Amino acid sequence: MNLNPFIDLISKILGLYNTILTVWVVVSLLIYFGIVNSHQPIVSKIMYFLNGLVLPVLERIRRFVPVIGGVDVSVVVLYLLITLITNILYTYFYR
Repeated sequence: MNLNPFIDLISKILGLYNTILTVWVVVSLLIYFGIVNSHQPIVSKIMYFLNGLVLPVLERIRRFVPVIGGVDVSVVVLYLLITLITNILYTYFYR
C-alpha cells in the first residue's frame, strides 16, 4: 500500500497520458497506412482531440531531439521520460 496519495495521483495521470500516447500512435499508423480514413467525422474528432493532447509535448521534445535517419524518435523519448518520472516518484518518495 502506498503512503502518499498525491504520488499515486501523479502516477495515474502519467499512466493515462502514456495510454493516450499509445492510442495516438496506433491511430496515426492506421491513418498513414490507409486502413482508417482520416476524413471520417469520428476519426477526425478523435485525432483532433489526441493531437491537442500529444503534439504540444512532442513539439517541445522535437526541439532537442533531431530526426534520426528520417525517423522521428520524439515519441520514444516521451515514453522513456514518462517511465523515468514514474520511477523517480516511487523511488525517492517511498524510501
